[in-house]
Amino acid sequence: MSDITLVENHTLTMEQAREVAQQVAEQMKTDYEIGYVWEGDVLNFKRSGVSGTLALTEGRAQLDVTLGFMLKGFRKKVEEQVGRNMHKLFSADATRQA
Repeated sequence: MSDITLVENHTLTMEQAREVAQQVAEQMKTDYEIGYVWEGDVLNFKRSGVSGTLALTEGRAQLDVTLGFMLKGFRKKVEEQVGRNMHKLFSADATRQA
């Protein structure tokens, strides 16, 4: 069961949404050493203390995150920050950037 579930509606094409998600995955890999793998239109990511998926569908991105014991106390803060980032990335402005 996920500790955090966030859904963001978007107007991106599937190709644009996947490009945005790929950029995020590469940044997470660089910044936090989080590994990832694509399974169709679902990005699976994992490292010690955190795992989850980012599922892309036409007009929608759903992020499910499971936090390890040490991060559960920071759930609210993580959820707020990730929610802001998701909104920014999948907003209409992202369409112009992609």
